[in-house]
Amino acid sequence: MSERREHTTVRAYGVLIEESRVLLVRSSSPEFQPPLWWLPGGGLDFGETPEQALAREFAEETGLEIAHPTLLGVTSDLRRRDNGDRLHTVRIHYRVGRRGGTLRDETSGTTDQTCWFPLGELDGANVAAYARVALSLAAEK
Repeated sequence: MSERREHTTVRAYGVLIEESRVLLVRSSSPEFQPPLWWLPGGGLDFGETPEQALAREFAEETGLEIAHPTLLGVTSDLRRRDNGDRLHTVRIHYRVGRRGGTLRDETSGTTDQTCWFPLGELDGANVAAYARVALSLAAEK
């Protein structure tokens, strides 16, 4: 029998709002039905700052270059993986602007679609809980 493990991961996510719309990406995992939407971003590689990871992940998932990351807040959550491991995720949320790039979907990654959602129409969408928290933080600032 294998030993269950505990992991901590640090991730950085960006809230990009333009014309009363927020940019979200869809999980490529078929386990989420209906599909799950979340903020562009992801895990820090060794030696990266949160801002560097955010810029890299945002570009990978959306094709866009970001500007002026402004800290919104930090959250954390605990969950159990299917194999029994426990995962502690620390999420650093930023408000970002767009610097350039061309919007596109990610291929062969954790996301497979990029979409603008009107802020007033998110209630009916399957949006990750942490993304809803970050959007609330953005609305407060």
